[in-house]
Amino acid sequence: MTQVTGADYIRILPEIILTLFGMAVMMADPLLPPKKSRKPLGLLALVGAIAAAVATVMQSNYTGTAFFDMIAVNSFSIFFHLLIALIVIVIILASYEYLEIQHINLGEYYGLILFGAVGMMLMSSATELVLIFIALEISSISTYVLAGFRRKSAGSSESSLKYFLLGSFATAFFLYGVALMFGATGSTSIAEIARQLQAGHTGLLAFVALALMFVGLGFKIASAPFHIWTPDVYEGAPAPVVGLMSTAPKAAVFAVLLRILFAAASASAFSSAWFWLVWVSAALSMTLGNIGALVQNNVKRMLAYSSIAHAGYMLVAFLGPATNPQVGISAAIFYTASYAAMNVGAFCIVSHLAGSEERYVTLDDYAGLSQRSPWLAAMLSIFMLSLIGIPPTAGFFAKYYVFNAALHANLVGLAVIGLINSAVAAYYYLRLIVVMYMRDSKTEAPVLPVPASLGVAVVLSAVATLYLGIWPQRILEYALRSAHDLIH
Repeated sequence: MTQVTGADYIRILPEIILTLFGMAVMMADPLLPPKKSRKPLGLLALVGAIAAAVATVMQSNYTGTAFFDMIAVNSFSIFFHLLIALIVIVIILASYEYLEIQHINLGEYYGLILFGAVGMMLMSSATELVLIFIALEISSISTYVLAGFRRKSAGSSESSLKYFLLGSFATAFFLYGVALMFGATGSTSIAEIARQLQAGHTGLLAFVALALMFVGLGFKIASAPFHIWTPDVYEGAPAPVVGLMSTAPKAAVFAVLLRILFAAASASAFSSAWFWLVWVSAALSMTLGNIGALVQNNVKRMLAYSSIAHAGYMLVAFLGPATNPQVGISAAIFYTASYAAMNVGAFCIVSHLAGSEERYVTLDDYAGLSQRSPWLAAMLSIFMLSLIGIPPTAGFFAKYYVFNAALHANLVGLAVIGLINSAVAAYYYLRLIVVMYMRDSKTEAPVLPVPASLGVAVVLSAVATLYLGIWPQRILEYALRSAHDLIH
């Protein structure tokens, strides 16, 4: 490939659309009166996210590489592009009334969500480490700012600052890893790095580079021991933003990890190195995440520790490529989609129930919710049951495929650790359901009428959660095809 063609721009069309709509939101914001609602900007951002989703579907007719092989568009990247676009759509819908209740009249909120999605989508299709780093920075800067959007709350400012400082260190680790990998292989192209590793032309430097990159990306997915920031940031950040940052950036980083770790796994000399990195992180994430969630009274902190545990479950599937790449990669892809559906839905409800200044986020505030709002209690119960892994929800098949991939890779010990942790996790998820249905309300936590936008967001999440649990075959087949495209 010697020149840029029109097809190249079509292969980044979703990113172009999101960028243009993000710029439109930022330019339109100063034109609105300071005290006026920013819902029109939210509608504009929603149209942009929907247009990006449509453009992603259209990309199936334009698969291939773009911009001198720095971008690869195939079933793998299209899957993650569409997943990120759908997450953004739901988060924007959930943010309409939330911003009004919190008295946040700042239109750049929607622009930052769109710009962050640009970086996440680029990460899922990039095949060049420097481009991945740039996309990671685009995504990270947006989420740093979004985490501190409740400006009147000291906790929100603390979460933003903590996320920024620790995130900067993590990004530096990734960048140093990229630099060392270039020194070891002479390239930052993942395909060329894989060839160099297979040829055995690298030494200790490449091992160190791989470890540093895993540290940087491990922070972004909140896997142990790089998870320390998660509870405090999730507690202080706006609830819809937590729903976004706990799913979409994770999906993008998992796409990057799949590319990098599969390239490393293709070289026998590196198989044991990355294998033990992922094994230890997966076991620690599942265990520490669930133990931490057991003692939480704040629902947002509980879901924060839960996200750490689920990062561990997803990492279990990453060990599948050692023996059966297609099974392991497809299991990781399916789990990512399932977790996004149930977690986004849960945070949509949490954002609505939190009230002004997010005063109602403890377990006691959820007592008697089944009487105050039966519909919200039922929806939240579906998401909690899915997070446990109870059929017929998405969480059941997601964990089934992950542990099946682990058994195919002869990882019996890790599968047992995962199953024990799943049993432990059932306690704190069921505790929330018990509080909603079997305890009388002890607080004056109000339940506001469910606005149409939030209702649509919750229904979309619940439908996706049940669809993936009842009819998973179609999505799993696409995940297998995505894994095939990544491998070949």
